[in-house]
Amino acid sequence: MLTRIPLLMTQWLAVFPLSWVRALGWFMGGVLYLAVASRRHVVDTNLRLCFPAWTQAQRRKQTLMCFVYFAQAWLDRGWLWYASPEVTRKRVKLVGAVHELDGDAPTLIFTPHFVGMDAGWVALTQQLNRKFMTIYARQTNAVVDAWILKGRQRFGTGRPFDRTLGFKPVLAGLRAGEPLCLLPDMNYEPSESLYVPFYGVPAATIPSLPRVAKLGRAKVIVMVARITAQGYEIDISPAWPNYPTDDLLADTALMNLRLQSYIDQTPAQYYWVHKRFKDPPPGMMQPY
Repeated sequence: MLTRIPLLMTQWLAVFPLSWVRALGWFMGGVLYLAVASRRHVVDTNLRLCFPAWTQAQRRKQTLMCFVYFAQAWLDRGWLWYASPEVTRKRVKLVGAVHELDGDAPTLIFTPHFVGMDAGWVALTQQLNRKFMTIYARQTNAVVDAWILKGRQRFGTGRPFDRTLGFKPVLAGLRAGEPLCLLPDMNYEPSESLYVPFYGVPAATIPSLPRVAKLGRAKVIVMVARITAQGYEIDISPAWPNYPTDDLLADTALMNLRLQSYIDQTPAQYYWVHKRFKDPPPGMMQPY
């Protein structure tokens, strides 16, 4: 019951003006910034490592904004998943090289962990006449997990796959022409990762993007979801030329380098609450 009440409250926000929802996100983000000291430390550490030229005041401001955007994106799920389809279509805009998603060519969509990525999934599944796939990690709370899964299946053209159930059906769908949204920019399992630079710091990075692109004979594009005053802007990049190559390490490093260019445009909207450098290479101190 304690879990269901805040989820229902989030759904009720679907009927309120977006400006009210975002104002509540400002308040909740400020509360989280003050109350969750452990995650505030994680964000500050990540920003200190990745943006060493920033002053402490700059980091403090960006850290606060990380929590604000996180809270706003969470509350926005209310209208993304429960407002009328007309509202979501009006507030979520697909821009950029959207033509890359025409046809049925095998397509791998690099989807970095920006806080608004659920809005990107809504845009794809509502606004494009094509089936899409993604891989998700189950939430520890079963009620929250069911709520998120239901929301992500709202428009019926998306297939979320549990990452623990194997990759064969996903690869088959990719080769058959179902674009796959892949989120490989987190620190998951060091034994399956390569150490490549992320803002100049060696980071355990899963090389799934080039590996899956090669196995699926798929082109690689990028989807970046950015929060705006009007809702969200979902930016689709042109396909990366000559990617992947036969050099898995170089391809993974290039992925991180290009990810940096997307983060630099709106750094506070990236998911810095994650311990990106929690598994440093041997001989390097754990930064958290």
